[in-house]
Amino acid sequence: MRKAKVYRNNVFVGLLTEEDSGSFVFKYSDSWLLDKDSPSVSLTLPKRSEEYRLEYLFPFFFNMLSEGANKTLQCTRLKIDPNDNFGLLLATAQYDTLGAITIKPDKE
Repeated sequence: MRKAKVYRNNVFVGLLTEEDSGSFVFKYSDSWLLDKDSPSVSLTLPKRSEEYRLEYLFPFFFNMLSEGANKTLQCTRLKIDPNDNFGLLLATAQYDTLGAITIKPDKE
């Protein structure tokens, strides 16, 4: 099982987990849910206390990944299997993303 912390403008939003079965879970943090002014991560993941589950990486997070030649270069240099989307997300979405959302590996 691998986990990642999801941040919006450096504020913790929730936890994204890849389960051993290969399915994915996203759950908002309680503090994010309690703040009525905090927005949802995306339109496809509205704020709610129940966790979201999918058999594949949520499209919102998948769309943060590079494609084509950039993905090939990243996978080669970082020694990541091109089919390991979650691994690539953990390695590349920590700092310089095209929006307010960043993904950091959960070391706990």
